[in-house]
Amino acid sequence: MIDLHTHTTASDGELIPAELVQRARRKGYTTIGITDHTDPTNIEEIIESTQKIKRFQKEYSIQILTGVELTHIPPREIPRLAEEAREMGAEIIIVHGETIAEPVPEGTNLAALGSDIEILAHPGLITPEEARLARENNVYLELTSRCGHNRTNGHVAQIAERYGAELIVNTDAHGPDDLITDEEAIKIAIGSGLTPKKAKQTITNSEKLVKRITKGQYK
Repeated sequence: MIDLHTHTTASDGELIPAELVQRARRKGYTTIGITDHTDPTNIEEIIESTQKIKRFQKEYSIQILTGVELTHIPPREIPRLAEEAREMGAEIIIVHGETIAEPVPEGTNLAALGSDIEILAHPGLITPEEARLARENNVYLELTSRCGHNRTNGHVAQIAERYGAELIVNTDAHGPDDLITDEEAIKIAIGSGLTPKKAKQTITNSEKLVKRITKGQYK
């Protein structure tokens, strides 16, 4: 399993980074992105914290990616904060999309898709214009296993398929029970309306993204 959207006690998760990594490893994960919620007040601390846990990669035989999830940021500030995160060493940048489960500022999806990011998380009622922009800028749209945010998975899958945007499945894990297997990820994708073949492609997409990140080949 490759899961590029998880949280620790550094934001609102239940587990310290070491325990999250160990539990993910036991679940069969090969790569995990630790992407705690970030705004200008904690971005440097979050990135430095995750960079420290990367020393456990060899012992746990799991790849750990340093990341952030820019959360509830005013849309006009997203490009600047994404740039700052990259300069500080973030390997993967996610933006907390316009999920219908939270009062995310309107315009977040559009601002995010024009920024230097890898993933737009749980983008809610994403529009055709936004899906086209995701395709053009090589930003992945997330299908999520997280309750609440996953209410619009079907819509996201449908719009992404229609306008050529790439999809991946993440957990947005906040606790140990949120971690899943590849088989469960595929079922989530199928439940979103994808064919089994297209559902398996979401796993391949995660692999492609990890290769892009580790080679430093951002957009």
